[in-house]
Amino acid sequence: MPASRSRTHEWKKLLQQIAERGGALEIAVAHPESEGEEPSAHAAGPDLVWRVKVIDVEETEIWVEQPVALGQGVQIDEGTELVAAITVGQNRWTFRTVNLGSHKETKAHRSGGIRLRMPTGVARSQRRRLRVDTQGITLPHVEMWPLLDPKSVLPAERATELAFARWKAGEAIDSEGLLSESVMPSVGPRFTAELANLGGGGVGLVVGSDDAGLLGRHRVFWVRLSLRPEMPIPVCVSGKVVHTHIDSSQRTYVGIAFDFSFNQAHQKLVASQILGYIELQQELQRQAKAQREDPSPKAD
Repeated sequence: MPASRSRTHEWKKLLQQIAERGGALEIAVAHPESEGEEPSAHAAGPDLVWRVKVIDVEETEIWVEQPVALGQGVQIDEGTELVAAITVGQNRWTFRTVNLGSHKETKAHRSGGIRLRMPTGVARSQRRRLRVDTQGITLPHVEMWPLLDPKSVLPAERATELAFARWKAGEAIDSEGLLSESVMPSVGPRFTAELANLGGGGVGLVVGSDDAGLLGRHRVFWVRLSLRPEMPIPVCVSGKVVHTHIDSSQRTYVGIAFDFSFNQAHQKLVASQILGYIELQQELQRQAKAQREDPSPKAD
């Protein structure tokens, strides 16, 4: 049997090995399943993927750590459908699952976690691409600039904070003005990367070979992530490169830790944006479920 087919056939064994070695899965809120030509009710914006440690594997469920964003637990409601990925080297398998609820704390694992329904099978997918059936996960593109003066982020961060507060209050905002050069920090040339996953205090990005050289010349970057159209205010934050490695496609994977050294209050905003966006995704999934259960049109 070819190695890839053998590994796909023995995916439960792989899961058990990942748990024993303290490895992780990647999870994201799934697109609502639809039938026929029914349009998806999922968020039109990008999907955010978390890398979560596997705590234990049981017959009917997988116990993983709760996702965290900047010290705050990411609330994933019981019953929420998720997409999960098993990654071993350049091999990747994905499956749909459901959050079965929180897991009680133990002496060995004080942080608790969430329980995922064990799938009946997995599907092979491209590395760094999550896909289950015809429902694709869209990994967002991130704009990046070498940050030449870390202190210069203060006006840009403050402008973002004020715009987010006005948006939450239902006021009109000038999103184009927010992205103008006048509120940009002191930066070098712009390039783009793909957001691979979010961690507790930073992000994992994939950078193409043409731009990877900048990672060797600079260690601090200004990062901007758009969550449009659901959230018009982009996530803007500075970050430091903490590790890099090159994959077989000559793309560079880079881990970036968020840096709030010059504005600690900005950490709260970034967490609010990320947590708020995940809640929006779940709300759209709840609406899609309600429509499937009661498809009759509502009276005006």
